[in-house]
Amino acid sequence: MAHTIYSNFYLSNEISDQFDSHLNLQQFCTVDDSLVGTAGMKRKINVYRATNATEKLAMGQGNTKSIEVSFTEREYEIQLAQNEFKYYDEQEMTDPMLVPTGTKHMGTDMFNTVNKDVYGEYMKGNLVVFSESINFDSFVDAIAAINIEEGDNDPSKVAPITFAFVHPVDMAALRKELKESLKYVEAFARTGYVGTVGGVNLYTKKNAAKGTIVVATKKAITMFIKKGVEVETDRNPDTRENKIWSRKYYIPALTDATKTVKVIKGKVVKTNDTTVTSGKQYYKELDSGFMEVTPATTNPKTEGLFEKA
Repeated sequence: MAHTIYSNFYLSNEISDQFDSHLNLQQFCTVDDSLVGTAGMKRKINVYRATNATEKLAMGQGNTKSIEVSFTEREYEIQLAQNEFKYYDEQEMTDPMLVPTGTKHMGTDMFNTVNKDVYGEYMKGNLVVFSESINFDSFVDAIAAINIEEGDNDPSKVAPITFAFVHPVDMAALRKELKESLKYVEAFARTGYVGTVGGVNLYTKKNAAKGTIVVATKKAITMFIKKGVEVETDRNPDTRENKIWSRKYYIPALTDATKTVKVIKGKVVKTNDTTVTSGKQYYKELDSGFMEVTPATTNPKTEGLFEKA
């Protein structure tokens, strides 16, 4: 008697559950599930930035600068994540865990693919805080750089809003450095969260950039997705081979660069370059931290730019 392949409805729910449980999009991104189109289609998205302009004034003085908002139009391509799982009737008869394990991993594997793209968008942020030793002060400076609004770190919220992705080696160093400064909230343990420092919830991410900690709020990234996970199945009755495909259409986009900052271990010094050195990253000093910039002229030194020491 031939096996009846799992229904598309069941498989879609199974894979979608795995996708959601591994990558909590509501926690790390702003989700927009109105995406329409097919893989390869283009979508233009405005990425907003703003300059700092707060000044301390004496009586009779007025502001000498103003906050300036600008945006860069970026063109994104709709991505398609798809995987395939195939098995034979005889294999399922021998091991009843084969199909549940395979469909579960379809969701896990899809998470790994999509999560890499999401992290890549965070790394596109150009706000930077340098710290010779990653400690409590580093996270305080990071929060100042992204202007956390009142209530963003309200502990009554279901999920933490201000978070950080940390490489395991950096996390170990942080735990040794912070000691009692690292707070623990039991309610968030299920999300993979390690602890809180300076209002920032820390998460270990094994493939994060070593020596660079991304601190952000979910306002930084918008995840445009086509609602639901598509599933197709096929069966060859002659060879008793079954195939399952799952796919997800999405665009992870950095839509607010003012809400993500990279904490980089090290320090910066004023550059002495009188000509632009190819491949070197230059930084402009802000009221809080620095901004990665491309020199506006051919002389970075006269612009007062910095470089990593």
